[in-house]
Amino acid sequence: MYRELTSRPQTGALHEALYGGEIVRFTDLEPMRELAAFARAFLEDRLAPHAPIAIHRRLARPALAETLAGAQRAFANAPEAKRLWTAVFEAAGLELQDTARDRLILRFQPPAGAGEAAHDARSTATVGFHRDTWGTQLYAQVNWWAPVYPITAGRTFAFLPELFDRPLANTSADFDLAEVIERSRRTPADAPRGEMVPRLLGPVDMAAARPVVIAPGEVIAFSAQHAHVGVPNRTGLTRISLETRTLRLSDHLAGRGAPNVDGRARWRALGMFRRAADGEPLARALGVQPLEPFTGPWPRS
Repeated sequence: MYRELTSRPQTGALHEALYGGEIVRFTDLEPMRELAAFARAFLEDRLAPHAPIAIHRRLARPALAETLAGAQRAFANAPEAKRLWTAVFEAAGLELQDTARDRLILRFQPPAGAGEAAHDARSTATVGFHRDTWGTQLYAQVNWWAPVYPITAGRTFAFLPELFDRPLANTSADFDLAEVIERSRRTPADAPRGEMVPRLLGPVDMAAARPVVIAPGEVIAFSAQHAHVGVPNRTGLTRISLETRTLRLSDHLAGRGAPNVDGRARWRALGMFRRAADGEPLARALGVQPLEPFTGPWPRS
């Protein structure tokens, strides 16, 4: 499923491969190993005396959601996390002046036993089947994902790579990202997550899903066009992972990127990103609104 890389690639060739549907696995980036180690130390200090991957055994769901939401916010604002993610991008061959990044997310997925409802707070919910492009309308967007602690096929997320360029019926035409952002700002951490991304309409053979199993210290990069879904966690341990998204600015401005086969959202979500070189909000740097009306190209009917 992956193309494995151990050396710094040419950024143009890397992005061309990603826009074509390749999933790239970086196995030997020293800054990524440092970032995973920093995240473990951060969590073990902040969540003490609880073991991070077993904290769901010690806290009731409302307290768990609030505690993990606080950890997410603190990690996203930690200068060392920002420095190390930037170093990861450089080691992976990205040019910082030509790159924008999304917020830095520390993702938690506590398990739910047989007969238990899945966790549904913003900080603990399992992400459903989606393409990121359904919500952002950014086709030069690349997603980055890495585990903090060891994972298994039952404690991860999964791709359906054969759907990369296959149109799928979905709710993106009715999805209002502005409303989602406002709802996230005003609801407490332990409130139900609600619909954060457009939904799939119609059946998909989930038996074809291919789970991601990589080691802490490794990272994968993939186009935001890839269909993916969180695997329901029945393993008894909390899955903890790192993720963010990048946008190659020269490709975005030139209209290059993955194909839009089924994305009909009304907004283009540039306000989610900051320039990697200096942290400047991307909308301000480009002189546009954080949410810009999407004007195409639209998918074929």
